[in-house]
Amino acid sequence: MSFYHFNPLHTQSSNGPKGFIPYTDNGGLVVGVAGEDYAVIASDTRLANSFHILSRHQQKTFKLNDKAAIGLTGCFADATSLVKFVKTNMSIYEQDHHKPMSIGALAQMLQVMLYFKRFFPYYVSTVLVGLDGEGQGWVYNYDPVGSYERCKCYAAGSGASQPLLDNQVLKTNMKGASEEPMPMKTAISLIKDVFTSAAERQIHVGDCVKIMIITKHGVTKESFELRKD
Repeated sequence: MSFYHFNPLHTQSSNGPKGFIPYTDNGGLVVGVAGEDYAVIASDTRLANSFHILSRHQQKTFKLNDKAAIGLTGCFADATSLVKFVKTNMSIYEQDHHKPMSIGALAQMLQVMLYFKRFFPYYVSTVLVGLDGEGQGWVYNYDPVGSYERCKCYAAGSGASQPLLDNQVLKTNMKGASEEPMPMKTAISLIKDVFTSAAERQIHVGDCVKIMIITKHGVTKESFELRKD
């Protein structure tokens, strides 16, 4: 994971015992791909701590509403805390405004929440996907202190394959590539290939992949098995 110039795993607490580390990286891979009328996000289910597997069934993607979902890797305790906080604020917004949050409003709110914790950040890489008001899919990726980018594809966590996604989805450095947007079935197939490759080279990725597919009809789910060792 990229954390720019801040890496809390290399810091020590002045108030705690010598060598105290307030974070742990539980590994995992999250991939988001968006198209003209869909957005897909996927994560593996392995939860690890160094060479120890804590769980083989822990999903790292979460549905937020019928047009948005979020995936997080890094410290899983921080991930669950952040998702709970996001859902609470979404509920407050809906009660105040009598409508669900748009993906743009959700992206901005998440940025503010991460920046608010900048002095003791959530140790997570965050990927938000969803459909905008025109039904077009988008992927938002964040660093731990709230800086974000809106794009069409992103991979975060262990074994991230961003160059492959850029080449296949954005057609970067692909000679003679078609200008046609990637169909949803092709995107799902590509995501499966990314996870299969990552599981072969990265011990923190494995067991099973959970996929959330967002279209105008709502959110559907798929899964497929990865290697167990």
